[in-house]
Amino acid sequence: MNTILYTDFQKTILDYYAAHGRSFPWRTTQDPYAILVSEFMLQQTQTERVVEKYKRWLEVFPTAADLAAASFVQVLEQWVGLGYNRRARFLHQCAQTIMQKHNGCVPEDTEVLQSLPGIGPYTAAAVSTFAYNKPNALIETNIRAVYIFFFFKDHNSVSDKDLFPHIKASVYTENPRLWYYALMDYGAALKKVIVNPNRKSKHYTKQSQFEGSVRQARGAVIRSLTEQNGQAYTELYANTRTEQPLFDKALEGLIYEGFVAESGGIYSIR
Repeated sequence: MNTILYTDFQKTILDYYAAHGRSFPWRTTQDPYAILVSEFMLQQTQTERVVEKYKRWLEVFPTAADLAAASFVQVLEQWVGLGYNRRARFLHQCAQTIMQKHNGCVPEDTEVLQSLPGIGPYTAAAVSTFAYNKPNALIETNIRAVYIFFFFKDHNSVSDKDLFPHIKASVYTENPRLWYYALMDYGAALKKVIVNPNRKSKHYTKQSQFEGSVRQARGAVIRSLTEQNGQAYTELYANTRTEQPLFDKALEGLIYEGFVAESGGIYSIR
């Protein structure tokens, strides 16, 4: 696709954003720490569920220094409800590393960002772009949908490797931050009016059901222990209100992963 058509593509996306762009609190700040928090929270969690958690988090931990100084129990207290608790541990460790090795400043270089706990290529590029307005190539579910819709409409099993040349070539370098906000919003709207273009992606998978899952039981255990840390098995099981096989599997996994410790029959957040 040539440069002229990329310009047309940019205009379509930016015009949509000017008319219909969504508003989120992480879009009204350029504080790198606040943006880092939002990127961890938005991994595998819908934006609507993140908004209030994000606001509350920044009230409790307004800086990387505040987060680094907190206990992990305090961190989980604020994370409960977002799921995938490894993200909370990684974010906590990130803040500690930022204080210890980066003078309290979130790095802007993507390679340096990837050296931080729990940060992969996408999160590194996203933080660099949204915090520092760097023209990185980003791909996530809504962005993927846009590029498949515009450039691979008649294809199946589309790889992200196929998309990246178009993503890199079409970045709106005058304001990369705004460009990716616009792409995400266009993609979110697109999936509401047509069959999700991501079904044509080689990487497409449907999320497993949450209700009645081990994932739900894990969340219940963590929630109970953040409300009252240190419970006997029978008390913790009763408080989670879940089926015993799911409870046992969730508890076993949390202990194995180091989130929960057992001592003398009492279970606690580590």
